Amino acid sequence: GYHLELGGEFESEAAASRTILGLSVLAIVGMAFLLFMAFRSWRDAALVMFNLPLALVGGATAVWLGGGIMSIASLVGFITLFGIATRNGIMMITHYRHLLVVEGLPLRDAVIQGSVDRLIPILMTALTAALALIPIVLAVGEPGNEIQAPMAAVILGGLTSATLLNLLVIPTLFARFAVTSRP
Repeated sequence: GYHLELGGEFESEAAASRTILGLSVLAIVGMAFLLFMAFRSWRDAALVMFNLPLALVGGATAVWLGGGIMSIASLVGFITLFGIATRNGIMMITHYRHLLVVEGLPLRDAVIQGSVDRLIPILMTALTAALALIPIVLAVGEPGNEIQAPMAAVILGGLTSATLLNLLVIPTLFARFAVTSRP
């Protein structure tokens, strides 16, 4: 008639993790739907959403380098990171579409010019965020920094991978899978 029951902080953290995970999945589905509504294309929405795994690479690496402990703060960092990565993808895809539809450039020229045009804005926003996060990440052992440091590490790591891969992978995927006959 005996049983094991874990309670206290462990139980609270497990419940919070389940809640955040469920809300994160709901947020990603909502983002995909909103992107579809904005682009009127599942293909363009999927190209923007492809930034999420690119960001996940760096965020997961940051968690691994930080000891492999996934905390609530790390999960919040992933949510923030996904928003930033999605914004960068939107900047790229909308500019490509503008160059194709409004400017009338051929696909290859639109991708090259669009990538060059968006290079500085994407690098500047990433660099600004990174410079703000570096002191927080470096203060990982400081008292009172238990929440900020893991969150900042995930955002910084994911921002690095998402920015670099966004500038290399998204143009290639857009050039390969873009539908150029849209009005």
